Amino acid sequence: MKTRTLLLAGTAFLLAAGGAWWLRQAPPPAPATAAATPAERPGVGALGRVDPASRIRKLSAPGGFNVTRIQRLLVTEGAVVAEGALLAEFGDVALKDASVAQAEAALAEARATLAKVRAAGRPSEIAAQRARIENLHAVEAINRRDAQRAATLVPSGAGTFVNADRSRAQADAAAAARAEAEAVLETLSSPRPEDVALASAQVASAEALLAKARADAALSRIYAPIAGTVLKIYARPGDPVGSDGLLDLANLDQLDVLADVYETDLPRLREGAPAEVIVPGDPQRYPATLREIGWLVRRTTQAGTDPVAAVDSRTVEVRLTLGEAGRQALLRRSNMQVQVAIRP
Repeated sequence: MKTRTLLLAGTAFLLAAGGAWWLRQAPPPAPATAAATPAERPGVGALGRVDPASRIRKLSAPGGFNVTRIQRLLVTEGAVVAEGALLAEFGDVALKDASVAQAEAALAEARATLAKVRAAGRPSEIAAQRARIENLHAVEAINRRDAQRAATLVPSGAGTFVNADRSRAQADAAAAARAEAEAVLETLSSPRPEDVALASAQVASAEALLAKARADAALSRIYAPIAGTVLKIYARPGDPVGSDGLLDLANLDQLDVLADVYETDLPRLREGAPAEVIVPGDPQRYPATLREIGWLVRRTTQAGTDPVAAVDSRTVEVRLTLGEAGRQALLRRSNMQVQVAIRP
């Protein structure tokens, strides 16, 4: 009896131990609320740099064989300029301006010639020519009567053939002079089409030369392509303009952060997503908004000593718009490296 009791007690102990082991191996039941709560998507972090929304414009000398030595510099670093404002002039500006003045004078001369051709003769010239024609008419009539009288006197012996021939010649000369005067009057009254066409072509040629001279003169000056602030000046009066250009110009009314995001993080990005900008040495985080996502995946080769760093990675440029607080804090920090955290 005692042995049977011990066997039953041992069997019960083994069953209890096996049940406990099975409960430890089975996964715990999921809470009812876990299935209803979606998993939060992680954010995206990246390195970026401060970049004006207008981009930094690097203004330089024109190409070709133009003089690239600065003669006048009309701005200073930090100056705010309007669009189209004159910023600097090169050393050949006086020569180019003289060419413009010469072309303007040539155009004025060509236009005056065209106006003269179209107007034909002056009223006083036309009146004088008509008076000359009337006078030649009278001379011709007198010579015709003299020729007829001389021819009548030849048969009677009162006149000679020489006088008759001379009178006819004088009448013919007067008629020719009258015809010539009438042709001149016609020319004075209405210009010839070929003369007008030639004068018009000369005006067009002069206008083209003036446009070329003005374009050449514009190459001797640098104007502001946008309204903005002069960030950096690389050449002063008397210096040649080098590879760095003359100056950097940007509109600081809106600042962005240009960041490089790994291509694998693109599915988690959307335009309008909120973000934060972390500035080294500044405990404050500045809000930003994802405005643009680039269209090109670039290969970024990173050279470093970290054996686990990403090498030959591929990234996409994204542009974030800083809020007013961030713009004020980073107003004078264009190209500064910052960190961004984009929330999905």
